[in-house]
Amino acid sequence: MKKMLLLAVFALGGMTAFAQSDSGFGIKGGLNYNGNGDYFESVGDAAREPDRNIGYHAGIFGKIKLGPIYLRPELVYTKTKSDYEDASFDLSKLDAPILIGFKVIGPLHVFAGPSFQYILNSEFDGITIDNVENDFSVGANFGVGVNLGKLGVDLRYERGFSDNEARFINTNITSLPNSRLDTRPEQVILSLSLKL
Repeated sequence: MKKMLLLAVFALGGMTAFAQSDSGFGIKGGLNYNGNGDYFESVGDAAREPDRNIGYHAGIFGKIKLGPIYLRPELVYTKTKSDYEDASFDLSKLDAPILIGFKVIGPLHVFAGPSFQYILNSEFDGITIDNVENDFSVGANFGVGVNLGKLGVDLRYERGFSDNEARFINTNITSLPNSRLDTRPEQVILSLSLKL
C-alpha cells in the first residue's frame, strides 16, 4: 500500500500543468500513516514504541494569495490509531493548521506552519480516556504539494510539540496500573484537495 501511495505522488508530480494560483476555498481528505508517543505501563518500566497504522482525515481549507506566498488555513477531522503490543490507542481530533507556502517551479509548492489540535475522543484498549492532560495542543506541519488546476495533492509531515500525556492512575484494571501514554502525534499525511 505504501508503494502505491508513493507511486501515485510521483506520477502526479511528473505531470505538467498550470498551478492553481488564485485565492479560494475547498475540501480535502486522505490518509495518515501515524503513531503516537511511547507507552509506559508502570513507573520504571521501559517505554514501548507504537506500531504505526493508517488513519484518515477530511476537512476544508482556504487559500489566500499574498504576492509570491500564500496563506492556507485548514480545519480537518482526523482519526488515528496506534498499536502497543496487546493494546491499541484510538484518537479523534480536530486539526487547524495555518500554513504559509510558495510556488517552487511549475505546479510544485512547499509549505510549513503550526497546527493547533483539539482532542475530541481518545480510547485505549476499549477504555475511554477522560484524563488526557491537555485537550488542546500545538504541533507543526511541513511538506510539498502539486496543484493541477482545481485538484491538489500534498504530502506532509506532522509532529506534536506540546507534552501531552494520558494517565491511568488508580484504575481497577490490573493491566493498566499507573500507566501513561504520550498522545503527541507523529505522522505522514497524504491529502487530495479540490478547490470549489
